[in-house]
Amino acid sequence: MDIKLGKYELNKPVALAPMEDVTDLGFRLVCKEFGADIVYTEFISSEGLVRSARKSEQKLIIDDNERPVGIQIFGGNPEVMAEAAKMAEDAGPDLIDINAGCWVPKVAQRGAGAGLLKDLTQMRSIIHAVRSAVSIPVSLKTRLGWDSNSITIFEVAKICAGEGLAALTIHARTRDQHHDGEANWDWIRRTKEIAELPIIGNGDIRVARDALDMFACTGCDGIMVARGAVANPWIFREIKALINGQPLPPSVNIEERVKTCLHHLEMEMGLKGEHRGLMEFRKYYHGYFHGVRNGSALRSKLVTLTTMPEIRNTMEEFTYRCAADLDLSESIKSE
Repeated sequence: MDIKLGKYELNKPVALAPMEDVTDLGFRLVCKEFGADIVYTEFISSEGLVRSARKSEQKLIIDDNERPVGIQIFGGNPEVMAEAAKMAEDAGPDLIDINAGCWVPKVAQRGAGAGLLKDLTQMRSIIHAVRSAVSIPVSLKTRLGWDSNSITIFEVAKICAGEGLAALTIHARTRDQHHDGEANWDWIRRTKEIAELPIIGNGDIRVARDALDMFACTGCDGIMVARGAVANPWIFREIKALINGQPLPPSVNIEERVKTCLHHLEMEMGLKGEHRGLMEFRKYYHGYFHGVRNGSALRSKLVTLTTMPEIRNTMEEFTYRCAADLDLSESIKSE
């Protein structure tokens, strides 16, 4: 089943999941460049939007180069969610996504995010309010249930179909699992068998072949990559190659990691200003150099640097020494 988002009709799309403090505009653009079909903003508080909180409003900024793009909102009050959805629509996205899966206590225990899994009547009210408030497609992202004793995904799928949602994304864990244990893809398969709307599978897509396995095992209409993209934004390029019957691209070498990291950093600085962009980018160094020999020493050095020339020089020196197969951990620390 194709996923229709306005003028976009997507077959087996590969999406970048909404992730707090990760999927800002710069990172979304990087993943789009490597082949992500749909990208989503960080989740945005509906209460923050209606109260004009600066942090919430800043998350609404999108770019035409990342389309189709979804803005994800969360909250537990139908009226507030409807108002927030209107504000999000004004920002010009291609869809609004409702967060019904965030397990974090400060969200879930207030009846928002995964907290909606404990009150499906309220979930329906929120879906209906948001769907009625906007003219663009609406989707929902959720989990299997609150815990293993209350799996509600079949009921959620029926509610979403009945309210005319464009798609349902299923993270194949319960709320009480957080990110622990294995995602149970069989629930995605079983939901797909009875669902009357497109199903996007999410959970444990760590490498490209996992995506092909999820499509094959579940019959889902699309897949969503979350943590697997943080250390490897190239995963979208790899997944698309496999979907198209092509061989996997060569492993990403240190030169491409450095090149992409610097490109991403330059975008962040352009979007946020030099100082703020550089400071907020520090969280991405771990992903770009995770698993790289001497990567820990490099990251420790990079987070102390405050100018682009210093960062560029350090990375170029690192690349040179890697090419020469030198152990540079001590030299990085002493520079």
